Order: sequence, then C-alpha cells, then structure tokens
Amino acid sequence: MRDQLFIDGRWAAGNGGALPVSDPSTGQVIHHIAAGSPDDVDAAVKAAAAAFPTWSSTTGEHRATFLDAIAEGLQARADDLARLSAGINGKPLAEAEVDLADSAATFAYYATLARALDARQDAPVPLAHPGFQAHLRREPVGVAALITPWNFPLVTSAWKVAPALAAGCTVVLKPSEFTAPLDLELGALAEAAGLPPGVLNIVPGGGETVGAALCAHPKIAKISFTGSNAVGERIMAAAATGTKRVSLELGGKSAILVFADSDLDHAADLVVSGLFTNAGQMCSATGRLLVEESVYQPLLDRLVTSARGLRLGPGLDPETTMGPMTTEAQHRKVLSAIRRGVADGATLVTGGGVPADKAEGWFVEPTVFTDVPLDSALWREEIFGPVLCVHPFRDEAEAVRLANDSEFGLVATVVTGDDARAERVAAALEVGVAWIDCPQMVFVEASWGGYRRSGIGRELGPWGLEAFQEIKHVVRPKRA
Repeated sequence: MRDQLFIDGRWAAGNGGALPVSDPSTGQVIHHIAAGSPDDVDAAVKAAAAAFPTWSSTTGEHRATFLDAIAEGLQARADDLARLSAGINGKPLAEAEVDLADSAATFAYYATLARALDARQDAPVPLAHPGFQAHLRREPVGVAALITPWNFPLVTSAWKVAPALAAGCTVVLKPSEFTAPLDLELGALAEAAGLPPGVLNIVPGGGETVGAALCAHPKIAKISFTGSNAVGERIMAAAATGTKRVSLELGGKSAILVFADSDLDHAADLVVSGLFTNAGQMCSATGRLLVEESVYQPLLDRLVTSARGLRLGPGLDPETTMGPMTTEAQHRKVLSAIRRGVADGATLVTGGGVPADKAEGWFVEPTVFTDVPLDSALWREEIFGPVLCVHPFRDEAEAVRLANDSEFGLVATVVTGDDARAERVAAALEVGVAWIDCPQMVFVEASWGGYRRSGIGRELGPWGLEAFQEIKHVVRPKRA
C-alpha cells in the first residue's frame, strides 16, 4: 500500500506525522500513511497553480488522452485495487469490484466529454441587435480542491478528478485518511500516464488540518466536497472568504415507497439492496420504508427474514454479504443511534447490536425498526448504517407527503406495478434521483445530487463537467 503524498509529480513523505489505516473487520491497524500539513497543502496548491496556465490552455483532445490512460490503468488493476478497497473499507469484494468498474467508466466518459469541448468552444450566440455578434467560451474555473469521504474510496474521487481535469482545472485531492491508500493509487496511475507535474496532487490528512488549510488557501478557486452536513456547512462558510465556488454533496434520509400492487419478493430485494449495501454507509441509503397498509406485514416479514439472512464478515471473505462499519467512530455512532431510537419509543424488530460472533471489528447487525415516531432522530436524521425504519401509509397522497417531509432530498425509490402511478409519484418526489422498480443504478451519464440539505450542485454527466467551468461571452461589433 502506498503511504506518501503526491505533490508536483513526486512522492513526498509529508510533514503531518503518520496516520493509521485499519482493517475494519478486526479493528487492527494494518498500515500507516503520511499525513499532510498546512505546509504540504501550500506546496500542493502552488504546484497546481503553476501547472494551471499550461494545462488549461491545452485542447480537450490532449487532456482526454490522459483521462483514457487513467481509465485503462484502472481497468488493468481492477482486481488488486478492488481487493485493497475491500480490505480497508470493509465492503464485500463484489461491491468493491463494482466500484472499480464505476471509477474506470467515469474517467473514460469524461475523456469523451473533453474531446467534445473543442468543437463546442467559441459557439456563436444569436443576438437580437443586428450590429453585434457574440460567441461563447467555456473555461476552467482554476485550481480545484476536491475533498472525498471513506465510504466509496476512489469512486467519489473519480467523480471529481475526472471532470475537473477534463475541464482544464488542476487539482488538489484530499481523500479520507481512513481509506487514502486506495485514492493514492490515482497518483501512481497519473504518473504512469505521464500527466504533467502539478496537474493532480494528493494530500491525505485530517479535516481540521489539511481540509481547513485547503479550503482557506487563497489560490483555490473551487471546492468540491462530499461528506457530512456539519463539515459541508463549515466548508461553505470558509469558501465565503475569497468567494470560492462550491459544490456540496451531503447527507440524505431517503425513502423507498412500496405500493400494494408490487411484487413483494422483488420489493424486499430492493429494500435490502437500498439499505444494506455497503452496510448502509451511503448518502443514498433508503432508510425510510413507506409501505401500503394492506401489504405492510407481509413485506415486513420478508425483510426480517432477509436481514437475518445476511452474512456478516470481512470484505475479502467470499461468503460475506455485508461488511462492518468502516471506522470505529461510525460504529459507535450507529450503535448510539439505535439506542436512542429504542429510548424514543421505536420498536426494535430485529438486530440492534453487535453480532455475538463478531466481537472484534466494527460490525453492526442489520437492524429493522417499526413504530418509529415521525419526529424522532431515528426517522429524520441520517444514520449512515444498516438501520431501516418502516412506516405504513394509506394512499398515494400520504406516501408522497411522508416521503417529502424531510430536510433532505437526495434520492427515492418507487415500487409499484402501475406505470402511470410510478411516473406520477416520481414526479412528485422532491429528490435529485428517483428510481422506479429497480435497484440504485447510478450512471455516469446522469446527474447526481439533491434538493435542500442534500447539497448544492450536481455531479456526473455534463453537469459534472460544467461544475468546473466558467462561462464567458465575447461580444463585438459586426464588421461590414
């Protein structure tokens, strides 16, 4: 595993000491990485700023060659990188393999968009005034600070790094210190691809040191952050100094709505995958299940059986279907949320603790609650763990009202056999992504982001590229 910073095309020891990397299935430290310091951040940002004039003036076609090379590198190393991800994040290997495919596809997609930029540059803009003409330029915003979490290492970094580089930005990436060895491999892939020094810099470290120094740096023009609302709000406040551009992908408390005309076995599968994938450590986790009254008990019975049937274990065990919490702090937080839910009067149907045979590591049983007070933290706040809250509804109007009664608005899933109702409900839900009768499929061509406290801006698709671009109109008199 890599353990150094990547600054200005070189590997550096860092000045912030060492940070432990643990195996979440045992809780044991298995590696250490160098932590960055404010001085390292300054060096990385200055390297990115020095590289920006040349990189930003290259063609999209030129930048695309590097993105394609990184995509090919990810594909070539998919097996060993997936195993690294499963080992330090804890997710089952099959899920880590999907993550690697997603990361490679993201770089390949933005290579395509980078090439298309050349033909779009200087596009004419029709004006009503006959004496003037105008054209449109799309230009990179500048040096971008990219801050990513531990739940989808490399994936979230790819979602930010690839469009930023495609747009012509240079970047400083701060991955989570808990899973940084995987994100540091981007530096090795960039090095192998011949990416010019300073275009991509990677500085792991704590949020209070590296993250704060990065957000405060005067040469940073754009901050893109994925993580908690509490940290996102601090970043937004820091970005006010210097009027830095900000994209925030924050929390969720998403709903899955199951109507009585659904195939209940299929519905149960969608509920389980929407909540227990990655042990519920997803901003998109559909932790609020709204189910029509007439099928409430039959669906609940299926879910309890499915939850108890999940096999908990290390990510690298081929029998594992749900891994541990990735960090010790998250383990404590989820168990605390469960205890608070019980104290608030919710009914614990299954799970709720540490499995008897998993005293080591950071495991939490798949947990299902009913009778959850709708004003309780269990129902309203993001838990980021394998905790499902189930609530009945009488009709479509109540289902939509309950789903939208949230401070968040990231995603939702609609499960029904009625196509017209599916489209009607999806249109009424106040979310950035609505799935109909399918798992949480995320496509690089489509947008990602949410309403209200779920964030600001969109990632993926052309919107992800636009997040790193400024718009310039050039206006001049028409010549005779």
